[in-house]
Amino acid sequence: MWDKKENVRRLLNALYVLCAVLVALDLVVHRHTEHPWEHLVAFYPLYGFAGIVILVLAAKGLRRVVMRPEDYYDVE
Repeated sequence: MWDKKENVRRLLNALYVLCAVLVALDLVVHRHTEHPWEHLVAFYPLYGFAGIVILVLAAKGLRRVVMRPEDYYDVE
């Protein structure tokens, strides 16, 4: 089912429409916020994206620290 290009395209189009609807609702729906930045349009998606970017960069740095050679657990 998911190996057909038209099904993948339909899924991606549905996700794009869903994202657009959620951003449009963000303009209309009143949220009770405490921090001034939370009033910005699409603040939470941008905040989440920045968090994931920081997480990936931290994981790349940690990989260098905890990486072991490929044959580390081999019995000699």
